[in-house]
Amino acid sequence: MNLHEYQGKSILTTYDVPIQKGYAADTVEEAMAKYDQLAKETGSPFAVIKAQIHAGGRGKGGGVKLAKNRDEAKEHISNILGMQLKTPQTPGGMEGAGKQVNKILVAEDAYAPDFDANKEYYVSILMDRERKQNVIIHSTQGGMDIEAVAEDTPDLVHKTYIDPEAGMQAFNAREVAFNLGLEGRAFKSMVHFIGRLYRAFVESDASLIEINPCLHTGDDRIVAVDCKFSVDDNSLYRHKDIAAMRDESEEDATEVEAKSYGLNFVNLDGNVGCMVNGAGLAMATMDIIKLSGGEPANFLDVGGTADAARVEQAFRIILRDDAVEAILINIFGGIVRCDRVAQGVVDAYQNIGDIKVPIIVRLQGTNADIAKELIDNSGLNVRSAVSLQDAAEEVKKVLG
Repeated sequence: MNLHEYQGKSILTTYDVPIQKGYAADTVEEAMAKYDQLAKETGSPFAVIKAQIHAGGRGKGGGVKLAKNRDEAKEHISNILGMQLKTPQTPGGMEGAGKQVNKILVAEDAYAPDFDANKEYYVSILMDRERKQNVIIHSTQGGMDIEAVAEDTPDLVHKTYIDPEAGMQAFNAREVAFNLGLEGRAFKSMVHFIGRLYRAFVESDASLIEINPCLHTGDDRIVAVDCKFSVDDNSLYRHKDIAAMRDESEEDATEVEAKSYGLNFVNLDGNVGCMVNGAGLAMATMDIIKLSGGEPANFLDVGGTADAARVEQAFRIILRDDAVEAILINIFGGIVRCDRVAQGVVDAYQNIGDIKVPIIVRLQGTNADIAKELIDNSGLNVRSAVSLQDAAEEVKKVLG
């Protein structure tokens, strides 16, 4: 689950991670009140107005503006709130539809008073799955796309791996500070910053915390100016406070609906809809679709309780995609009985009605023979397959 910048920063503050001070607002009036409050607290009329969407590169699309006084703040707030912000990371990139800005962050100008005295670093923490270790990626090239830095100047991107048994140690944080060329008070500030940031990562069950830029101020403080924060969905049951931060308006509407029915669904760009039980089988099904000349239109795992109601909802979600030219249902009946799934397919077909795309059903496992008989005798435009290869051949036929 992705969080907004202001939400991620609110978590960081509970771990004593220094952040750029700011307040979130969703109306012009509220934002101006927050601006006045911030100006009083900082003693400066300068403020940064930031669009809050789940995408990076907001500044490139006009979603981050520096206001030097109250009039400029009101102008930027009015322009950014409600705008359709396009960034390299919004759907379709700079040429796509973008995302509507429903909330902004009114933040202090952390670079004042001497802009040139500040330095920007890149710091992120995530899991390196190949090494099975958390890794702190850091670079002196902050404020830039880290992918471009890694490609053009890989020697400027450093990685500090954390032993999963020993956990975060002081020497790990010192290594980061050393790699960034820090010394004196700034060195100590970075060691403190990294230690607290790592603790926030672990205890929040985060999958990613990215601070870019991580600011080294003129007076040798280390401050999180931006924050990208993602949390492992599987951990949310023990983080009710974080789960409450979910902003479903930032997520794919179809995926949100699927989740409400207990379906694991991800939209893709292909032409063959998939309905499968089990993530591993779903991946294998997507592979066989590609090998047969098609492209999967979605990842959809109906889980171990693929009853008629859930199958019908899965059908409806898949059929909303106009690009779908066929649907492949691939169910292994271990916990779930194949005849129940088959009956669910038949019932769903009849309830929805007028399904124009061909449907290939491959059911194996408990009561698979009964399931095949139900499908074959249904009189519907549903083709049954025995093996996965048979299913692939049927997909190839219907796609022409």
